[in-house]
Amino acid sequence: MTELTTNVNWLAVIVGFVLSFALGWLWYSPKLFGTKWAEGVGVKMGDGASMAMAPMVLQALGTFLLAWLVGITAAHNALATIILIAITFMVLMAAGAHFTKKSAYAMWTEVGFVATMVVLMIIVQGIL
Repeated sequence: MTELTTNVNWLAVIVGFVLSFALGWLWYSPKLFGTKWAEGVGVKMGDGASMAMAPMVLQALGTFLLAWLVGITAAHNALATIILIAITFMVLMAAGAHFTKKSAYAMWTEVGFVATMVVLMIIVQGIL
């Protein structure tokens, strides 16, 4: 169990989490990919006040766990491991998108977001 916490740079984990979660607000906003993504997944864009809390809490939890995972691999000098994990996640996301008949745009928006989060988290680990 100590491999999950030993030498983890918690400041970098928290900063990577916060930056990536904030990136999600922009990524899925109408300013970037949100409008066309929403069409591709069959949801209606609303304002922030009407946003469902359960998906936001789950997204926050998942983003934190991903930041922690990046932190663990950074602590063990295992950059190739986090890259393999990220690619695995993205392939599984693409498969799920095909099964649920999401548009190609929606699929690549979601896969691209995960890739961007991982890159951002790795950069933060390298800086801090």
